[in-house]
Amino acid sequence: MVRVKPFTTAAELATFSADHHEMASLAALRQQALAAYPQLPLPTFEKIRYQRWPLFNGNLAPEQAANQTVTSTSMSAPVAPLATTGAADQEPAMIQQLDLQVPRVQLSAEAQAQGVVALDFFQAQREYPELFAKYYGTLAAPALANRLAAFHTAAVNGGLLIYLPAGAKLTAPLTLELTQSGDNGQLYAQHLLLVAGENSEATILATRHTTTAGSASANIVEELILEQGAQLRYTAIDGLKNTTYLARRAYLFADARIDWALGEMNDGDIVTDFNTDLVGNGSQADFKAVAISTGSQFQGITTRLTNYGLHTVANILQHGVILSDATLTFNGVGHIVKGARDSDSQQENRVLMLSRTARGDANPILLIDENDVRAGHAASVGRVNESQMYYLMSRGLSKDLAERLVIRGFLGSVLTEIPVAAARAALTATIERKLIDGQRHRDRAQ
Repeated sequence: MVRVKPFTTAAELATFSADHHEMASLAALRQQALAAYPQLPLPTFEKIRYQRWPLFNGNLAPEQAANQTVTSTSMSAPVAPLATTGAADQEPAMIQQLDLQVPRVQLSAEAQAQGVVALDFFQAQREYPELFAKYYGTLAAPALANRLAAFHTAAVNGGLLIYLPAGAKLTAPLTLELTQSGDNGQLYAQHLLLVAGENSEATILATRHTTTAGSASANIVEELILEQGAQLRYTAIDGLKNTTYLARRAYLFADARIDWALGEMNDGDIVTDFNTDLVGNGSQADFKAVAISTGSQFQGITTRLTNYGLHTVANILQHGVILSDATLTFNGVGHIVKGARDSDSQQENRVLMLSRTARGDANPILLIDENDVRAGHAASVGRVNESQMYYLMSRGLSKDLAERLVIRGFLGSVLTEIPVAAARAALTATIERKLIDGQRHRDRAQ
C-alpha cells in the first residue's frame, strides 16, 4: 500500500474547527480521519483507473476565504437560477451557494409553514446536533470507509443541511444552485446532509457546476437519509470542470422511496460513487442517469443499489454518449443480499460512441445471494445507427444535426422519466450545448 502525506496538520485542522465553532464530536472525527486516510485503501470501481488522479489538491481555507464561510451574507457572483414550476400560488424555494460561502436561502411559505430547515453546514451543527450525531457519516456514507471518504471527513469545509420534518409534503420543488469558482486554489470539499422525516414528500432540483477549471480538486458527498415512508424525487444536473470525486449515497428505511434522475454533463475527469441501500422492508429506488463525455475527459460512473430488506425494488437505467477521445465507463451493480426475499433488481447500461478513438464500457454486475427474487440486466456499447443517419441526411439535415437528433432519441428514454418539466428542459438544453461543443472539438481535431 502506498502511503501519502497528509494534506494539512492536526494543529491547522484544530484551528479550522475552532474558527467554525464545530461540534466537539465532529472536530474529533476530523482528527481521526486526518490520521487514518493516508493509510486507507482507495475504493475500487470496476474498469475505472483513477488512482493517479490529483484528487487531494487544494487549500483547506485560503486566507481570503477563511472567515467567509461563517460571516458572509451575500454571494460575490450571481448564480443563474433554474426555473421551476410548482403550484400556481407557490413562490420558488431556492438555495444558492457560491464556493463555500454561507448559502442564500429562500424557502417558500409552504416550506416554512411545514418546518423545513435549510442551513449552512457549520450553523446546522450548532442548531441540530442530534441530526449530525445520528446520521452524519454513519449510515449512508460511513466517514472512514476508504481513503476518499476519510479525506472528505477530514477536509470538509462547507455544505448544507436540509431537513424535512415528519409529515412535511412539498408541492413545489426545492431548487439547489451550487457553484464552484474552480480557479481560486481552494479545495472544494462540500457535504450535503439531507434528512427526510417519516412520511415526508419532496422534489429536489439540484445543479452543480464549475465556472472556471483550476488545479484544485473537488470531493463532494451527498448523504441522504429517508426515514420510514419518506418519498423523495432527486434530480441533479452536474457540470463540473475540476478533477472530482462525487458521491451520492442514500439510506432507505421501511416503505421509503427515492427516484434519482441525474445528468452527468461534466467537463473534467470525474469518478462517481452512487450508492443506495434499501434497508427497510418495502423500500424502492429508481435510478436513471444520462452522461456525455467529450474532448479527452474521463468519466467513471458506478451505481450500486443494494436490496437488504424484504420486498424491495431496485432499478438502474444508464445511457451515455462519447465524442472525440473521451472515455465513459458505466458500472451498474445490483446486489440482493441473503434474506432479502421477494425483492427485485433490474438494470440497463448502454453507451453510444461517436468517434473511433472514443472508449466506452457498460458493465452490468448482478450479485444475488437469495433464491426467492427477480433480477435481470442488459448492456450494450455501439456506434450511431448508419441507416438512421442516412435517412436524416437524405432529408437535407447536416451530419452534425442528424447526429444530435439520433443522440436525443437514444437519451430520450431517460429524459422522459424526469418528473419535473423545468428540469427536463434544463437538462435537454445542457445536453445540446455539450454535444455542440463536443462536435466542434472533434472537428478541430480532425
